[in-house]
Amino acid sequence: MDTSRLDKLLAFLENEPNDEFLKYALATEYLRLNDTSKALAYYEELVTNHPNYTGTYYHLGKLYEALQRKDDAIATYEKGMEITKAKRDMHAFSELQGVYMNLKGFDDDDY
Repeated sequence: MDTSRLDKLLAFLENEPNDEFLKYALATEYLRLNDTSKALAYYEELVTNHPNYTGTYYHLGKLYEALQRKDDAIATYEKGMEITKAKRDMHAFSELQGVYMNLKGFDDDDY
């Protein structure tokens, strides 16, 4: 297991403990290393303490789906859509809406 990237990110986080991008990068790296519990902890910390970091919602929702936590995934997508719409980030909104509608059982012809 190559942890050099992980080690570098952790070192960066020590110097910048509130950096939301570093936390996002760590969550993504832990996911890549199949450490879902640590990835989940970082993603959940991001939506709690940095709710406007919109990239988190898609990936956290997908992780919830992989963990068979459908209700949590739906709630995450809904919150992400609310925030991205308020920020007028229509690209992110559209991505979230697509995975949300798919998870709810709608296909592209339904919306």
